[in-house]
Amino acid sequence: MARDALKTLFHPFDTGTLDTPGAEQKALFLGAEAGFRLPEGFAAEIACVQGFRPVYNRLVAGGATATPDAQDSEYDLALVLCDKFKGGNEARMAEALRRTKPGAMIVVAGGKEDGIEALRKRIVKLGVLCDYMPKYHGQAVWFVRPENAEALAATFAPEPAMVEGRFRTAPGMFSYAEVDAGSELLAGRLPTDLDGAAADLGAGWGYLSVMLADASPRLKTLDLYEADYAALQMAKGNLAAEHPGIASHANWHDVAGEEIKAKYDFVIMNPPFHEGHAADPALGRAFVRRAADILKIGGSLLMVANRGLPYEDTLATLFKAHGETCRNARYKVLWARK
Repeated sequence: MARDALKTLFHPFDTGTLDTPGAEQKALFLGAEAGFRLPEGFAAEIACVQGFRPVYNRLVAGGATATPDAQDSEYDLALVLCDKFKGGNEARMAEALRRTKPGAMIVVAGGKEDGIEALRKRIVKLGVLCDYMPKYHGQAVWFVRPENAEALAATFAPEPAMVEGRFRTAPGMFSYAEVDAGSELLAGRLPTDLDGAAADLGAGWGYLSVMLADASPRLKTLDLYEADYAALQMAKGNLAAEHPGIASHANWHDVAGEEIKAKYDFVIMNPPFHEGHAADPALGRAFVRRAADILKIGGSLLMVANRGLPYEDTLATLFKAHGETCRNARYKVLWARK
């Protein structure tokens, strides 16, 4: 089911408050999600941009033209759909300002939980004349691309961060400002004698991949699987910078929803247990099943999870042996052998 924010985004066109773009015009849709309905007369070619693989897959399945990052410029219209991640919303604003032509319309929408009110106030504070319309528990905000668009884009573009002096990250990514405590606990228990093929499922910006390569320098290959396209690019760069000699493939992939054909001797992961706004522990169990699918007979899994998440039954069903390596007040490290 489509989020209300999608309906909010197109409401100014539905009501005739904004003119619908014609077939000769190009529209950029940043943060696009599946399930949107185009208002009557909305004939512009739409380039959808969505860097989160499961949402991207739903867009493509619905017939949309989509890419994980923006590919063109000089758009007549930019649509920006906000979500709960402030850094991602600001990055989309910067893209909208940079990739539209002078005089283009920029329309931004989100729900209350997406911080749309704070974003609108920031736009106004920057001296941009804008209009807005509340609808469906959110707001649509629109303005004409100002002459100082490039300067404004620079104020919105999130500054990359450096974690522990060696990992490049950026706002909008999971735990971008510091190492996640669960991953740190797992990193202290990594094997030191691996010499085969390993995979990091849900690699994020690459912390566990780099730490695994640190711990087992004889590792032959280390493949990364991550649904967040921007985070995957960071992970790829971080691993290459720290371990330029290791063979690796960076895969933009929905681990829970897409098959992996390669086989591995070792899998490491800090699986997510939520998608979007809703908590879903079943997502972590899907990661465990995928790990079991791609491990060779005799291969091993090492993972970290919140203490309260019940992965042990899934491990018992799919693996010959499993157990707990350690735990603290918040997390537990689990192992399993195929």
